[in-house]
Amino acid sequence: MTDLLTKTIDLRSGSTDAKREEIRNYFLKTWAIDELLYTQLKSDDIFYKRGDPLRHIILFYLGHTAAFFINKLFLAKIIDHRVNPKFESIFAIGVDEMSWDDLDNNHYDWPPVHEVRIYRDEVKKTVLEVIDNTPIELPIDWDSPFWIIMMGIEHERIHLETSSVLIRQLPLEDLRSGLIGDRCPITGDAPDNELIPVSGAIIKLGKPLDYSLYGWDNEYGSYEEEVANFSAAKYLTSNREYNDFVEDGGYTDQKYWTDEGWKWRNFKQAEMPLFWRRGEKGYFLRLVAEEIPMPWSWPVEVNYLEAKAFCNWKSLKTGKNFRLPTEAEWYRMHKVAKLPEVTEWERAPGNINLEHFASPCPVNMFEQGPFFDVIGNVWQWTETPITGFPGFKVHPMYDDFSTPTFDGKHNLIKGGSWISTGNEATIHSRYAFRRHFYQHAGFRYIESDAPLKIQQADYETDEEVAISCEENWGDVYTDKHNLSKQLSVILTDLLKDKPDSRILDLNADTGRLAFELARNFKDVTALDFTARMIRIPIQLQEQGYVRYTMRDEGELVFYRDIVLNDFELTEVKDNVLFMQADAMNLKDIYSGYDLIIVPALLEELRDPKLFMSMIHNRINDNGILVIASDYEWDTNKTPRDKWPGGFKQDGEPVTSLDGIRSVLESNFEIHGEPQDIIQMKKKSSRLTEKRVLQVTVWKKK
Repeated sequence: MTDLLTKTIDLRSGSTDAKREEIRNYFLKTWAIDELLYTQLKSDDIFYKRGDPLRHIILFYLGHTAAFFINKLFLAKIIDHRVNPKFESIFAIGVDEMSWDDLDNNHYDWPPVHEVRIYRDEVKKTVLEVIDNTPIELPIDWDSPFWIIMMGIEHERIHLETSSVLIRQLPLEDLRSGLIGDRCPITGDAPDNELIPVSGAIIKLGKPLDYSLYGWDNEYGSYEEEVANFSAAKYLTSNREYNDFVEDGGYTDQKYWTDEGWKWRNFKQAEMPLFWRRGEKGYFLRLVAEEIPMPWSWPVEVNYLEAKAFCNWKSLKTGKNFRLPTEAEWYRMHKVAKLPEVTEWERAPGNINLEHFASPCPVNMFEQGPFFDVIGNVWQWTETPITGFPGFKVHPMYDDFSTPTFDGKHNLIKGGSWISTGNEATIHSRYAFRRHFYQHAGFRYIESDAPLKIQQADYETDEEVAISCEENWGDVYTDKHNLSKQLSVILTDLLKDKPDSRILDLNADTGRLAFELARNFKDVTALDFTARMIRIPIQLQEQGYVRYTMRDEGELVFYRDIVLNDFELTEVKDNVLFMQADAMNLKDIYSGYDLIIVPALLEELRDPKLFMSMIHNRINDNGILVIASDYEWDTNKTPRDKWPGGFKQDGEPVTSLDGIRSVLESNFEIHGEPQDIIQMKKKSSRLTEKRVLQVTVWKKK
């Protein structure tokens, strides 16, 4: 086990040859420890079980970390072929209970475990070939191919931890213990907690772009907050301290719980933390793969809702104001504790990075300044819902890492746990989970009379998403042409008096076309490649409105609200299913449609000819394919040899329509004459881009 321990890598210093070898070793150790985690399953049959009903079966995660490498390397055009397109589809999405995640086992033809292992071996070989043969320059930054390699490695290290939580929720009889390190042998009595005064300060959050370590997009930007004086618990809340809340009827008295927390408690019928066990011989604690007599001195592991209820209980009992720290307050404690960055450790200063134990340990074991466990042991819930810092930008190769969590429903956890490695162990790490989720997470409470400061980001500020919102929904403010409304008229006319027709929109964008089609059709599925886009129509379905900002002039912006009811679409919103998917690599379930619309998508695809050669498999006999495209081919998106037209061949011009016809004619015949429609994209108050799209209708033979 010790030979697999390592730390994340300095990406800005050293020689290129040494850095290539360092990244290679980091990849191999990450790959090995990830596979070691799953050796705890007693048999391959266990891979088909769920640890948590809101997550996939365990097999998904074995395949997911490998498929992630290929999907990102392919998207970044670092490799030009897939290893296994089917696996890279079924293992792509579904790690959180997002509305666009598909967790229905009936939609999956899960492969045998041995095939997934073979697939992993093939992916490993591919990644090593990229590492060994790709030119490398220092510093390694966002635009480097090696940033994508690091992205895959750090992603796999995240799943080392989250998968261990899922394994922890499997029946003990399915597992073998002692395979990923030694648990802490020390238990003993818990210390009495006490409050340590912390002076206020101006806290600067956000990581500079030239920082030496790999970072996820949400870590960058700049935000400043004034933190008032507060007092913080010296120790993480122990099992013993939390038991006072349990024994005092904390789980049966609604007054201690938020509305969300009480609904969760009633739904789960929770009487104590998830990993506690109560039997004839007293309490026990479930670890990842074993159960031990309750170590009362170890930190309690709960979700945010339970941690918040404890703080409310403590406040009512003492007459003081107890709560969880904010992100800025946690950073203030980190500074007081004078903790160095991970690359400066000789040995981890806390129970983190698997350098000490493969379990939590007593809360009074690792002293860090005036506190214990500011980092390590278990993660610490905060009061802060995650959002981007000012200046936040999405990394184009992983647009759905952060933005799906900017919904006010995901709270930050800070400090890391015993199994937090790689980026998770760094100062700037920012991870957030839904408030009812379990991680290896507990909490430290603080006392403060200062008003709670939460950074607000109610308005969508992602420029690309905002432009799409304005194009799709901005006609409420203007009389400009609306592409979605024009297309909906054409499609509705094609399916006159057929309300039961099944329709697939392959470029949902921010949802207007799908909602318009829902006025007349009861079964509309709308897919989009990016979570940044698809979360907008889902939010419209769930809460009825979305807010966004648009550029006015210079640094000025104006504010927009999309209210679904203003468009008279509220009554039909449930006729649409929005999901995230790759049109070039769709799951088998997206088949059997009477009409498929490809709106302004063909020119975005890496291989539109391949796409068109396969699309007939997803359309019913006599079904309809509609393509709307401006034929604006771009070699940065579509290699020249994949263009269907827009070039000369043997001295003669080949139009895009000619090329499309030659690909489709074996399975389709054109229906009617092509027609042109206008697409208007407003980019600011004074800049609007006009495009002319050609719409062609094809009937399946």
